[in-house]
Amino acid sequence: MRKKNRRQTFENVEVIDAGAKGKTVAKAPDGRVIFLSNAVPGDVVDVMTTKKRKAYFEGVATDFHTLSDKRTEPVCEHFGTCGGCKWQNMGYEHQLYFKQREVENNLKRIGHLELPEITPILGSKKQYFYRNKMEFSFSSSRWLTQEEINSDTEIDDRNALGFHIPGMWDKILDIKKCHLQQDPSNAIRLAVKDFANANGLSFFNPRKQEGLLRTLMIRTASTGEIMVLIQFFEDDMEHRELLLNHLKAEFPEITSLLYVINSKQNDTIYDQNIICFAGRDHIFEEMEGLHFKINAKSFYQTNSEQAYELYKITREFAGLSGNELVYDLYTGTGTIAQFISKNAKKVVGVESVPEAIEDAKANAIHNKIENVDFYVGDMKNVFNEEFIAQHGQPDIIITDPPRDGMHKDVVEQLLRVAPPKIVYVSCNSATQARDLALMKEQYQVSKVQPVDMFPQTHHVENVVLLEKHL
Repeated sequence: MRKKNRRQTFENVEVIDAGAKGKTVAKAPDGRVIFLSNAVPGDVVDVMTTKKRKAYFEGVATDFHTLSDKRTEPVCEHFGTCGGCKWQNMGYEHQLYFKQREVENNLKRIGHLELPEITPILGSKKQYFYRNKMEFSFSSSRWLTQEEINSDTEIDDRNALGFHIPGMWDKILDIKKCHLQQDPSNAIRLAVKDFANANGLSFFNPRKQEGLLRTLMIRTASTGEIMVLIQFFEDDMEHRELLLNHLKAEFPEITSLLYVINSKQNDTIYDQNIICFAGRDHIFEEMEGLHFKINAKSFYQTNSEQAYELYKITREFAGLSGNELVYDLYTGTGTIAQFISKNAKKVVGVESVPEAIEDAKANAIHNKIENVDFYVGDMKNVFNEEFIAQHGQPDIIITDPPRDGMHKDVVEQLLRVAPPKIVYVSCNSATQARDLALMKEQYQVSKVQPVDMFPQTHHVENVVLLEKHL
């Protein structure tokens, strides 16, 4: 029989640090770490534990005796319920400090690396309204506030269009205003919800697997173009066209108006047929005169302005003279490959997602870039001796893997190929540190540059330049 998880209370505990996944850190009287979800470093609080493990507790602050000088007033009315912007109650300069420290700690503690002086983290000029893609879910059983639960009032309106409550797959928080994507994102979302309610369009119920409206995706670009995609659970042409025609009339600035009919268990669109209702089936993003075609399934960095800064750092670290053969591993839609192509002799991009490579090839043709080649395949299988023999010995390798980092076979192949320089772009400095540790016998870390792509969250990107030991 499982032991009951007994909750404990600790009084007057000082919050001393920020930890992984947006949690903050305190110490229990017995020395164990307490991970908190609702405090800021510098707060002095009473803590009620929610989980107990051998090495740590998880808990929530129940009473605040001293408020930290690192605090700031959250701008969003949904802060604390919506799990999206966990650090919105911490001043931006302090967010940057803790992000920089996380990168340094991971490289030192996990990688045991000798580091140069780390360049100060590059903050984002925009601290709100910086995302170019948002996805919202419909629900016929929205999350109720504590006030609503405690009131005697009968609640008739249970429809929601917003975000999943953290850890609850079937509960959606109805969003009044989101501070992550620029206008007209909020106006479009509210117009869809209001029109659906006024015209009796049913909202999805994930438990019963019924209802018409399932998800809403909005993409915006620095070019001013807008994509809107509505996912319908049921094939109801009359109500579908009613809503889509309303959006078309109300928001003529929408460049690409799309829909999907998806009646399967999950709401991922990557295996679904996307139908263009109005406009074209894509929008364009622009960077240094290059245009990147983005469709509903395309991957593109979600902070366009900071992505430009990230790519400039990557190009600078590569130090290209125009004579180099560059491999761009995990190339995605080939954005970095095309961005650096004018400074290289040739760039070879590799990516496992076929649709991404199709986009990369189409973008290269559109941009009239002839010195890039793109190939599809699982990196650990494709990036081998035969591939090197076919495409040539690279002078520089750029690698930008997913959060899990590189497969050990890919790291081993990198060490066999042994180019003079490797530029490693990462969205997870812990797995980056693990990979760098495997390469430190052959390579030294010459430069480190953290970049903040996601203000108000704990996430941080990091770029490292590796150079072969002399």
